[in-house]
Amino acid sequence: MYDNRCLRYFKGHKEKVVSLCMSPINDSFMSGSLDHSVRIWDLRVNSCQGILRLRGRPTVAYDQQGLVFAVAMEGGAIKLFDSRSYDKGPFDTFFVGGDTAEVSDIKFSNDGKSMLLTTTHNNIYVLDAYGGEKRCGFSVEPSSNVAIEATFTPDGQYVVSGSGDGTLHAWSINMRNEVACWNSHIGVATCLKWAPRRAMFVAASSVLTFWIPDNTKSSLNSGNAEPDAGV
Repeated sequence: MYDNRCLRYFKGHKEKVVSLCMSPINDSFMSGSLDHSVRIWDLRVNSCQGILRLRGRPTVAYDQQGLVFAVAMEGGAIKLFDSRSYDKGPFDTFFVGGDTAEVSDIKFSNDGKSMLLTTTHNNIYVLDAYGGEKRCGFSVEPSSNVAIEATFTPDGQYVVSGSGDGTLHAWSINMRNEVACWNSHIGVATCLKWAPRRAMFVAASSVLTFWIPDNTKSSLNSGNAEPDAGV
């Protein structure tokens, strides 16, 4: 018999929470809500530790060192904050031009040099994390009322994403082209996560699948690779 009681309940937002991110270095985490606020929390206490008031739907992410966090907001603006002094305001702001859709997900690469944005129009952008320049952009099929997720590979050289047509895609950031496309076998994959130290990722919808490289086939660089799946 399962005990489904919550360990701690954090109350503060007045609307739906649409973004969560845990700090990689301590017990802090952030939440972004449709009430146009970002709240900073500590797992050890119930009360909110800080609030940022913003325009539009906020999406949040820490970098891999936990020293910087990014907030994507209305109008394609990406604001960078020092996590130790966020109350002083952002130390830099980038703008992603040409796409009026809201950002539904944001990630830093493991080396901290790139940021990955996924929009509600299923457009995917890779930005330079230091200057904000757009390195490349990709698009996948629309997915009605479902937000897809894209992710960097651990080496930061590729982007993998679900699509509205039930496929998975991989692109080379340096070459700016698609290198693989295959059936997800689970419909629209709305969540993708890489294992920290293994060549394996999971894709999820209502079903969870595990993917590893198929060494009997060509590598990603050939554009023909399709990983092996285990459900």
